[in-house]
Amino acid sequence: MLSIGIKELLDAGVHFGHQTKRWNPKMKKFIFDARNGIYIIDLSKTLAQLEAACDFLGKTIGKGGRVLFAGTKKQAQESVKESAKACGQFYVTERWLGGTLTNLKTIKRSVGRLKQIEKMETDGTINNYVKQEQSSLRREAARLIKNLDGIRAMDSLPDALFVVDIKREHNAVAEARRLKIPIVAIVDTNCDPDLVDFPVAGNDDAIRSVRLILSVIMQTIIQARAEYDAKYGRRKESEAASTEAAAEAPAESAPAPAPATESVVTA
Repeated sequence: MLSIGIKELLDAGVHFGHQTKRWNPKMKKFIFDARNGIYIIDLSKTLAQLEAACDFLGKTIGKGGRVLFAGTKKQAQESVKESAKACGQFYVTERWLGGTLTNLKTIKRSVGRLKQIEKMETDGTINNYVKQEQSSLRREAARLIKNLDGIRAMDSLPDALFVVDIKREHNAVAEARRLKIPIVAIVDTNCDPDLVDFPVAGNDDAIRSVRLILSVIMQTIIQARAEYDAKYGRRKESEAASTEAAAEAPAESAPAPAPATESVVTA
């Protein structure tokens, strides 16, 4: 059950689409009307789509899965980063590096390079370099942090991709589709909803609209993760108790040694 309704979507301006001259005909089924040259999105359908998206993400997280958030447009960067960090997921908000998904080995090498420079800062070995080289290394680290900080712990492919503006993040969408990674996305009236598995028709340009939808996604993931951790924790405790009981059982059930018999000596 979602924590918001149509009123909250209206208040956030989720219903405002693009100009009628800038639209994708495949979005027609999600459009309620056109007013003053602007398409109005049918929020009853948005609500149903958001519920389906949350159901999918909840199940994904409930199985121990991870989600990568992608949103590099100015209106989305801060909200995407905050939401992803709040629910413990990965994020890309600066620039989508080609091969982030399809060439993960290269990304991991870059992360390794970042960690190497950070270690040099920590143990002081960076001071063995002349000032010009130190400056170069620090600039390299700053660039790597800017682009990779949100995925530095992503050792394997994510189980789902959440996107704000699939036209802008077309490279991310293409890579996920190639690898058959399910995609959840806010899809405006100028986009092709068929490119994603769980489209959520809505305004992907207004900060309030993006923030509201992200807040619902974030809450869903936080709840699912808490349930997963609780379940996994109970299972670990149960396994530990079973192991301990099994170790104690032989000692308790072992038969007592037979009493020693006295030998009779005959004269």
